[in-house]
Amino acid sequence: GKGGNQGEGATEREAPMPTFSWEEIQKHNGRTDKWLVIDRKVYNITKWSSRHPGGHRVIGHYAGEDATDAFRAFHRDLDFVRKFLKPLLIGELAPEEPSQDHGKNSEITEDFRALRKTAEDMNLFKSNHLFFLLLLAHIIAMESIAWFTIFYFGNGWIPTVITAFVLATSQAQAGWLQHDYGHLSVYKKSTWNHIVHKFIIGHLKGASANWWNHRHFQHHAKPNIFHKDPDVNMLHVFVLGEWQPIEYGKKKLKYLPYNHQHEYFFLIGPPLLIPVYFQYQIIMTMISRRDWVDLAWAFSYYARFFITYIPFYGIVGAVLFLNFIRFLESHWFVWVTQMNHIVMEIECEPYRDWFSSQLAATCNVKQSLFNDWFSGHLNFQIEHHLFPTMPRHNFHKVAPLVKSLCEKHGIEYQEKPLLRALQDII
Repeated sequence: GKGGNQGEGATEREAPMPTFSWEEIQKHNGRTDKWLVIDRKVYNITKWSSRHPGGHRVIGHYAGEDATDAFRAFHRDLDFVRKFLKPLLIGELAPEEPSQDHGKNSEITEDFRALRKTAEDMNLFKSNHLFFLLLLAHIIAMESIAWFTIFYFGNGWIPTVITAFVLATSQAQAGWLQHDYGHLSVYKKSTWNHIVHKFIIGHLKGASANWWNHRHFQHHAKPNIFHKDPDVNMLHVFVLGEWQPIEYGKKKLKYLPYNHQHEYFFLIGPPLLIPVYFQYQIIMTMISRRDWVDLAWAFSYYARFFITYIPFYGIVGAVLFLNFIRFLESHWFVWVTQMNHIVMEIECEPYRDWFSSQLAATCNVKQSLFNDWFSGHLNFQIEHHLFPTMPRHNFHKVAPLVKSLCEKHGIEYQEKPLLRALQDII
């Protein structure tokens, strides 16, 4: 009756949680003032964002928005990550407020979350460790074959060119494999993914895991969005999408003859991205951020490469040989990565739900054993963007579910042959 639970052991009544409207939350989207929403809870990430393992930019891109689906997509162990959220909690959405901001489609969001739950129930986030072990083994095998070719046949032009193509293939495949570990899609524990990621991208490729993470996760968070996706920041070399050419025209920013960019693309994009731009950016990033661990891993790659090939080519010859390999790999990398994105919508922030935003910025290339291997399963770019932590060998299993959801909501699911996809870039 009245007065019950007032004796010994009675719990104190918790203070009511502050509530906020979307109008108030959206005001906190600046560089020095960042709030976001996850599962209707409001978090102030202003000070903590600088310590975010994925970088302050990727989490800051969702300031003033609902970040629930992005949060679930990027983090493998949600219970562990939620521990970091507790001190940042400042309130929740007011009861009358919708769960989605900016009028995002709540029906699509709920259907997508149900789809994700189905994929989890089908164990599609569980990886086949043998699959990834065989991928690593075939990369190491190619590295060994390359050395043996020069050792046995000498350093003539024909063995050198053959070896360069073998090593470029090895580098491309190592690039796809580090991508798997970087997305935490192999092991349950993030720590093991990070360790192997540093080994593959550092020792096998001479690059930086942290540089890749900070750059690539931004791309996944806001694909093809100007000022948020670094992959469409082309340093005034190319103008992309519908918006950028118009803005450049208004401001009369005539850096290059953009009406010929589809021609000079062949001279600037594929041949120079990895051996020039990425290489410079990676080294400068590691030094400026004092990332000595990644620098040590990268140094181990260069030490191994030059110890292996200087005896055959000398110092200058080995440097030229390395850059020729990267020249070949760069073509492979650019064509495969851009065929899924550069041909799609590139815009300023449209504030779409997670499912719609990924479908607008990505397309698929038809499946075959060759296409899967050649692209590191990035021919399933749609599924990869929707579920970044899903092991790539399961993309073909979730694809029919994604297609059916697209059909239900009238969203285009683009899938094309490989040669057509490469042609569309031009």
